Amino acid sequence: MEKQENNFLDTMRHSCAHVMAEAVQQLFKGTKLGMGPSIDNGFYYDFESTHKFVPEDLPKIEKKMKEIIKSREKFECHKIAKKKAVEFFAKRGEKFKVELIKELKDGEITYFESGNFVDLCKGPHLEHTGQIKHFKLTHVAGAYWRGDENKPMLQRIYGIAFQDKGKLNTYLTQLEEAKKRDHRKLGQELKLFSLSEDIGPGLILWHPKGGIIRTTLQRWLEDENMRRGYKIVYTPHIARRGLWETSGHTNFYSENMFAPMEIDNQKYQIKPMNCPFHIGIYKSELRSYRDLPFKLSELGTVYRYERSGVLHGLLRVRGFTLDDAHIFCTPEQIDKEVQDSIDFVIFIMKTFGFKDYKVELSIWDEKNPKKYVGTKKDWNMAQKSLENVLKKRKIPYKVEVGEAAFYGPKIDIKLVDAIKRTWQLSTIQFDFNLPTRFNLEYVGKKGRAKPYMVHRALFGSIERFVGILIEHYAGQFPLWLNPVQVKILTLTDKEEKYAKKLAEKLQAKGIRVEMDLRAEKLGLKIRETHGQKVGYTAIIGGREAEENKVAVRLRSGKNQTISLDDFVGKVAKEIKNKDLEPTIK
Repeated sequence: MEKQENNFLDTMRHSCAHVMAEAVQQLFKGTKLGMGPSIDNGFYYDFESTHKFVPEDLPKIEKKMKEIIKSREKFECHKIAKKKAVEFFAKRGEKFKVELIKELKDGEITYFESGNFVDLCKGPHLEHTGQIKHFKLTHVAGAYWRGDENKPMLQRIYGIAFQDKGKLNTYLTQLEEAKKRDHRKLGQELKLFSLSEDIGPGLILWHPKGGIIRTTLQRWLEDENMRRGYKIVYTPHIARRGLWETSGHTNFYSENMFAPMEIDNQKYQIKPMNCPFHIGIYKSELRSYRDLPFKLSELGTVYRYERSGVLHGLLRVRGFTLDDAHIFCTPEQIDKEVQDSIDFVIFIMKTFGFKDYKVELSIWDEKNPKKYVGTKKDWNMAQKSLENVLKKRKIPYKVEVGEAAFYGPKIDIKLVDAIKRTWQLSTIQFDFNLPTRFNLEYVGKKGRAKPYMVHRALFGSIERFVGILIEHYAGQFPLWLNPVQVKILTLTDKEEKYAKKLAEKLQAKGIRVEMDLRAEKLGLKIRETHGQKVGYTAIIGGREAEENKVAVRLRSGKNQTISLDDFVGKVAKEIKNKDLEPTIK
């Protein structure tokens, strides 16, 4: 039943994209069509137009769409020969459709007609436009044709569509909340990070306050890794191109790699992954089965060529730091190591307050073996091993065919945040290929043997994880992560000495503190401090100084007066325990 509903929704959203395109062409003459698929919760369509679309255009387009829906135009499917299809769409001036048709295999081409609107499409569609329920156009963006920055920049209009009006309104509310939580906006307001055109797109500048969050996360993760037996390592940013040829990245991942550079008449490649370097550490000496599992962890910065059109703040960048780990183990150890990795992920979810998550098992596409390395036997063995762990732990999962890495299957964990959005977080990958390609071995009880390898990333990348945290917490970080844990405000110059005494006591406990000793009105100071989303605001007046107390202003706007020592102790304890909620209420 659920599958049928999802299929109908997908079809309705795709049909809605056609209706939007028809409305746009009616309103803005000469507009050419790009692509218009359905997506999660909605749809979009790309256009080439002399008209520059702005948000004010969306109500006009919606009005025209409603007219088309009301007319109950039928979606009629037509099939013609490829040559005729080229002529047909060329006559209509649809150059982008002609380009697509020319790349299709010879044979029949399918297009759909509704009213006077025609679009290259294989369907499916609804019976008629009147079956489209509740929709809303949301925003306008730019998009390169086919995602290629060397091709024309088109204009993309996004929309959402639901069968139920209540679900539509709920989603619109969610979108508004997401705007408030946008990590790019908050990152600028809170002075966490920035991007610079002089430096280049997708390359992050971490500001001091963002640096505190990042450093705190990294230290915590390194400590947790070491508690679980991982060895911390560091590896170079570049390597000879031959390394990437051996690993298979030049054959299977080249479009995501930056161009090679020449050093001493040899080609070097900036790294997109850390795996081959960790393999190099493993190979630096002969290992015994007694040494396994051999677990390496690195917060290593990598570089991947992402198209400029998909770059998005901290969430999609070109230079980022992977919390990478690789586990070299025997066949008998693989289940336990995968299980332990899953337990680690769940521990992280709880630590940061993520209460819900989804699990996907990404496997290879048997019908397209050229995308992968390794034999069918190896792939089936690896996939079965990961699946057995999920079943043993009774973890619900969804199988995603064709989403495996080129070297092995993987388990992807996707968290659900405070406003019910899903984010890709952790990945656990089973690799039986790289140990073979690099001739890895260990001395077993019965002679030389080949280890298996588990790739494991918990945060994914530090950049992406911080971006997710900013939006999940709406910039109001738990105290242990907050760049400014306590901000001290004084009423007059007379309280400066006592304010500094409080600051010293806090700093002695390792608490991050700032002071505002300016001769400004308290209301102004409080508003500014509230905007910075600090942990606690400590207000010091004459009475507090005399009685050795602190007037604490909470994020909620409430005030509470407690003794200086109690305040310092409670703040220190909240940080140590990594509490998600304030302990002073």
